[in-house]
Amino acid sequence: MALHRIGIIGLGKIAQDQHLPVVKADPDFHLLAVSSQRGLTHEDARYTFLDYRDLLKLPEVEAVSICTPPQVRHQIAREALLAGKDVLLEKPPAATLSELEDLKDLAAKMGRVVFTTWHAQYNKAVDEAKKALAGWTIKRLLVTWKEDVRHWHPGQQWIWEAGGFGVFDPGINALSIVTRIMPEPVFIKSSTLEFPANRDAPIAANLTFSMSHGTGNLQAVFDWRQTGPQTWDIEVETDAGLTLKLSHGGSCLEIGGREVVNETPAEYQAIYRRFDELLNARQSEVDIAPFRLVADAFMIGKRVQVDAFED
Repeated sequence: MALHRIGIIGLGKIAQDQHLPVVKADPDFHLLAVSSQRGLTHEDARYTFLDYRDLLKLPEVEAVSICTPPQVRHQIAREALLAGKDVLLEKPPAATLSELEDLKDLAAKMGRVVFTTWHAQYNKAVDEAKKALAGWTIKRLLVTWKEDVRHWHPGQQWIWEAGGFGVFDPGINALSIVTRIMPEPVFIKSSTLEFPANRDAPIAANLTFSMSHGTGNLQAVFDWRQTGPQTWDIEVETDAGLTLKLSHGGSCLEIGGREVVNETPAEYQAIYRRFDELLNARQSEVDIAPFRLVADAFMIGKRVQVDAFED
């Protein structure tokens, strides 16, 4: 198939760590342009812009990957679609569900592709967990997602602003796995959100889930204050006694205490392979399920103020 000429908007940590090297190594994509308000550039890009609108004027650019903070993603993605570009959205795909629905509708009207990327879903262990749980009734779910915000988001003040998601920026990765592997939908039954006294986004969250059959002990604990080893685990038990554990962010899987999958993550390589497929098929893929759980957690969440936090 034809080579996809792509632009990347926003050159923060995730673009530098993942998107740029993956695009460089992918034979189906060619990095043509980048846009950064901070004036950052990349050696492989022919064009560099401070204003993303100038990038969108390039007729050679077929698609854009939007790696900005979520608060501004909707406007940029909307202008990209109107400019005739296909769009890949980093997670979280927008600041609100309404914004994401608007992008989905606009892409359909414009005949363009929009792709919501949930990178944690792109692990073999997640696929194998989904197969193993298919058809079973879930008795217990425990999600433990604890990491050090100072390590993963150094100096990123936008994550602490309203609409920045706070601890749900990583927590949504866990929820994207949960919505992928569970054999039936889960709902937010209760939510406690811990807000530092000097921040507008939560630093920790405790969630209780429910399912349509009304049974099961289903919990999630998110925390951004963990130092040392990081914890990204999902434990599941069925009513028949089957136990399953996903660890290391979804890259490792144990079933019944036996290791089934232990692979080095290649999530973004898989994301761009999927984007290539969608572009060739002229098909959008918009998964709102993880995003909806976050929205519900905020909607019914009990706010608790905790000590101020400085990074």
